[in-house]
Amino acid sequence: MKIKAAENGPYLLEITEGTIVRNGKEEILSQKMIALCRCGESSNKPFCNGAHKKCEFKGDFVEVEVK
Repeated sequence: MKIKAAENGPYLLEITEGTIVRNGKEEILSQKMIALCRCGESSNKPFCNGAHKKCEFKGDFVEVEVK
């Protein structure tokens, strides 16, 4: 899995396979990329909805690979 903090944008989780627990239920991940809010303005937290563009969020790019 790779975790990226997009420049001026969300956290991006790049996943090859796995599961996630949502609302107490385990789900198989069908997405390869998940965008998580980093600006705090998303109305769909913890997921990004693009609000960082409107609030002009500023943040550095960072990439980490988790093995």
